[in-house]
Amino acid sequence: MMQKLKLTVNDAKTHTRRIPAERFDFLGYTFGRFYSAKTGRAFIGTRPSAKSIRKVGRTIHDLTSRRWLLLDERDRVERLNRTMVGWANYFCLGSVSRAYIALDRHASRRLRRWLCLKHKAKARSAQRFSYEFLYHQLGLARLGATTRNFPWAKA
Repeated sequence: MMQKLKLTVNDAKTHTRRIPAERFDFLGYTFGRFYSAKTGRAFIGTRPSAKSIRKVGRTIHDLTSRRWLLLDERDRVERLNRTMVGWANYFCLGSVSRAYIALDRHASRRLRRWLCLKHKAKARSAQRFSYEFLYHQLGLARLGATTRNFPWAKA
């Protein structure tokens, strides 16, 4: 069939996987057997691959590096939001809540660190720049948080 379409198959990149016994990564997703956190039952599904999560984590890290200390806080938050929401729009299929929560945590930690460096603050904890400040005043996007986790968060 591939010859009829005049396409070639790269043997080095092409693999045969046996679903559900094996998982595979394709276009940033991991496909395979997963287990429900609520019921423990197995299902065939997708989730963002570890490589894609690491990649967006590096992007968040780069957006909050020291070289951007002279820029405005709102500009940094706007760029972070654009990156995170764009990533979340692509990776919205399958089991995504753990990835969203991990990225929210990473982004808030990196932004808090960047703000402390920018304002030369000694305390690098949530006391100096609270979640309420990050999410309400600066407008940082939340991907995985719910109102149950943060009482001040909007549903």
